[in-house]
Amino acid sequence: MHQAREQSSSLPSRRQLLRGGAMALSGVAAAGLLSGCGGTASAAGVEQLLFWHLLSGGDGIKMQAMIDAANAAQSAYKVTPTVLAWGAPYYTKLAMASAGGRPPEVAIMHAARMPGYAPGGLLDAWDLDLLAGHGVTKDDFAPRIWEGSQLDGKVFSIPLDSHPFILMYNTKVAGTAGLLGADGQLETITSGDRFKEAALEMGKVTGRHGLSYGYLSDGAQMWRMFYTFYRQHGATMELPQGQKAKVDRDVAVDVLEYIHSLLDGRIATASGDGGTAIAEFASQGSGMLASGVWELPTMQTAKVPFDAMPIPTLFGTPAAYADSHAFVLPHQNNLDARKRADVYAFVAQILKGSLNWAKAGHIPAFQPVVRSGAYKALLPQAHYAGAADIINYDPRAWFTGSGSDFQNYFAENIQNVFLGRTRAKDGWDSFVRRLDTLLSMPNPV
Repeated sequence: MHQAREQSSSLPSRRQLLRGGAMALSGVAAAGLLSGCGGTASAAGVEQLLFWHLLSGGDGIKMQAMIDAANAAQSAYKVTPTVLAWGAPYYTKLAMASAGGRPPEVAIMHAARMPGYAPGGLLDAWDLDLLAGHGVTKDDFAPRIWEGSQLDGKVFSIPLDSHPFILMYNTKVAGTAGLLGADGQLETITSGDRFKEAALEMGKVTGRHGLSYGYLSDGAQMWRMFYTFYRQHGATMELPQGQKAKVDRDVAVDVLEYIHSLLDGRIATASGDGGTAIAEFASQGSGMLASGVWELPTMQTAKVPFDAMPIPTLFGTPAAYADSHAFVLPHQNNLDARKRADVYAFVAQILKGSLNWAKAGHIPAFQPVVRSGAYKALLPQAHYAGAADIINYDPRAWFTGSGSDFQNYFAENIQNVFLGRTRAKDGWDSFVRRLDTLLSMPNPV
């Protein structure tokens, strides 16, 4: 999963590559060892495909089930997964393996990280004709997601899902507060003021807060809400290498001030972290939770009477922060054509079987699954599936994307704004200065 709660819930249960003296290794030597951990020589007639990913916990269990199904469905190949620590350790090792000439045949990467890796030759582009031969084409993906897979006219990542920032709400609390429509879902909210009013009404019911939102020491959560509302204003952010960041300062300051206004101790706690927010909503101490889709299983386990929806459009333009888990082809110095062909077959099989992945809360990127009757019957997932049409990945730069330090830089400058200790314009200006410094540096990979 993804930063913050996603990060804590996605620490791998298996850490083959981090044991013993592995952390002391570097460069090509480390890359050689890493590739050797994934599997053994091919059995007669069966290609061994090494697959690296960073999914564990509930996501890891579901991914392993999908891998097992793909292995059982044919006899041409066997996929052997290796699970690595979420975040910087994973992306560092993937870069080392590709640079050292010993990468896995296929790997998972967050889509927003791809623009930092593909330009350096660490990834191979996908052959869309070969993919189409397995029944997967660009028309099978939502436009926003497909656009995020491309760089310089080539496709470098095939998305498995989108996992956006969404709103979960307690249906019992919302009903008591008179906020449910005739369809039993939360009424349409179209302004920041109305959102506050609805939260206050829910707070009267819970006796605590209307909204659970955790952000302390959690740059990912701060960024997710900020970027959602920033993009809802129709504002853009461009980070051109070697130039200054192109941002809308007035919109950014307005958004920061609005978020701070939610943290008033009545609508939401003034200083809570991600775990506190999740626990509060799970114990029905609030009416709404702003977080990622990956928290859905947590609330189902807690037996909260809840539904979910895309983040309400409070500022005119439908938009939500998101990232995607995506399949990438680490560059092969000595390409084995048969293995590469088997990778295409494997990825197509996983995409077509991604209804199981949806049960973890993620929105499948493969639209035939989303359009299926089985997915439409999957609730509350089907109620927020439309978020895939309004997603916004991080602005493209070598230092952005899930698991990067970008959101930590945001936290360093913005947390005190949320705490009311720093003026919004000062915190924002400090963040932009940090961006400009990063943009003046070359991409290290």
